[in-house]
Amino acid sequence: MQDRKRITLYSGGHRGTEAEFGRQAEIAGLEEVNFTFPGHACQRTRGLVELSAEDLNKGDVSMEIVSMRMNRSFSKADKIRKVIQSIFHMVNRGYQVFTVGWIQEDGTVKGGTGWAVELAKLFNRPLSVFDQDHNAWFSWKENQWQEDLPTIGSETFVGTGTRNLTAEGKAAIQDLFQRSFGPR
Repeated sequence: MQDRKRITLYSGGHRGTEAEFGRQAEIAGLEEVNFTFPGHACQRTRGLVELSAEDLNKGDVSMEIVSMRMNRSFSKADKIRKVIQSIFHMVNRGYQVFTVGWIQEDGTVKGGTGWAVELAKLFNRPLSVFDQDHNAWFSWKENQWQEDLPTIGSETFVGTGTRNLTAEGKAAIQDLFQRSFGPR
């Protein structure tokens, strides 16, 4: 069993998935870091780190590249740019990446969560998505999604995903922590 005090969740503290990951990390006795930026409202304030303009620029990427990787365009590029920049900091610091959302037919994941997934693929990180339509976990293995029951096994991990967390998605996060750290 890992020393829980040495394990850190990296997230964004938004309502829904990220807030639930934060609650579960706190219950399990893990460290928590939530990246935010000026003007951004967070539900979680534990371990809050406000990224400066300089910090955000370290995660800057062309919106054309983001659009290409995710097979979609973003009409409000200015609004999502800071979110994408903050996601870089999460994935850059967390080794394993866990998300909750929807895997689309083209293999990408819906919404801003999809950028965390694409970065995890680019950075060759262990990656798992709980798909709320299929009510199952899938891990990225051998360049495809494979149904799986992942566990948190590294000292740093990312927990991110949709703000529209379903009861099944919430239960999946709770089960992930139970499988990884045992009963509370």
